[in-house]
Amino acid sequence: MVSGVRGLSSSEVVLGGAVREGWWLVVDEEAGPGRIVAGPFPNRAEAGWAADALAQDGPEGVRAIYGMGRADGGVDRRPSPHDWAWLAHLSAQLDRLPADWDAEFPDDDPLATLVVEIAAALVEAGLCLHDPAGSDQVGGVCLSPEPLLDGVVVTWRQHDRMSVEQVHGAAPDAMVQQVMNRALAEVLQVRGFVVEAFGGASGHVVRLVA
Repeated sequence: MVSGVRGLSSSEVVLGGAVREGWWLVVDEEAGPGRIVAGPFPNRAEAGWAADALAQDGPEGVRAIYGMGRADGGVDRRPSPHDWAWLAHLSAQLDRLPADWDAEFPDDDPLATLVVEIAAALVEAGLCLHDPAGSDQVGGVCLSPEPLLDGVVVTWRQHDRMSVEQVHGAAPDAMVQQVMNRALAEVLQVRGFVVEAFGGASGHVVRLVA
């Protein structure tokens, strides 16, 4: 239970001459970015509990952000530990792509950027990329940038039990493949990507938007 949540004066944001970093509760102002009303909190959960407590009799529009508290009562936003954890997880997923998938692309190539954006959207949905070099072929999303198509081919790879060994037969394998490819397409469409059918049940192509 959160109790004793109160606003902070600008002098309280700095202790011992050091600017404090953490989760802050701020309220937006017409004249500029959010003004600190409480914090810092060690984690997002405690900031959320404090926000709920403030909602009863505090200012409206209170939100939690992570950053460095300034002496003037504002916050300079910084990536939170959650942000860093997410980037590490996404990077680990991208490492599952074939080692040379971007060898011919410059760093700012829009097709390479599209691969990362698609991967991020699918990983945020709770899916994993397929690791073709892994010892256990458990399946996942396959992404293949295709410059001739101006897009990225997206397909689902089932576990070897379904796709290679076909322990349940060819018909279930084909039907599950269609269902999963369609699900990937729908997730990406919801996220705003331009998705077109490609190769029947084998997948879809996500196009670059000019």
